Amino acid sequence: MKLRLGLIMVVSSLLYLFSLFLPLIKVEISYQTRRQFPVSTITNTEPLSRNFGLIIPKLDINARVIKNVDPSDPQKYQSALSQGVAHALGSSLPTEKGNIFIFAHSSVSFMDALKYNSIFYLLPKLEIGDDILLHYQDKQYRFVVAEKQVVSPERLDFIYSKEINQLLLMTCYPPGTNLKRFIVVARPDLQ
Repeated sequence: MKLRLGLIMVVSSLLYLFSLFLPLIKVEISYQTRRQFPVSTITNTEPLSRNFGLIIPKLDINARVIKNVDPSDPQKYQSALSQGVAHALGSSLPTEKGNIFIFAHSSVSFMDALKYNSIFYLLPKLEIGDDILLHYQDKQYRFVVAEKQVVSPERLDFIYSKEINQLLLMTCYPPGTNLKRFIVVARPDLQ
């Protein structure tokens, strides 16, 4: 009887763990499949009334961008991140010179993925030269990944720079923690 109860508990625990990680396993399998059998590209499907969107074809990301979100106010950015990705208040917009700073969550469990809308879970899979598209005010802006870096959470000096036109995407790293920040730097494609 004790052996049967123990076996039931072990199987139940394994099923529970599998259910927690199933959404992330699906995302990873989908990504690996797309790498082997690439599709052409995705297009902006956001209604014109929203009119600010982020598309990363390699990662199959097509997300609404919530404009002017205060990154120092957890209540405001958590609310925005439940709807899409967030554009940092004070950073540039695509029509302006300077850094366009967009951030979103990454997570490692089903519960976190549901709670935080983990759009940037696969962000570390981007490589130098990959395309990133922004749609803003009925116009498309194309960026190309130029660098990737892992930085400390305290490092904020680069966010609001007006010296160079670039797109910065940020998420927590490693996924599901807030130990570091993973930054993708993309520069405008001038072709």
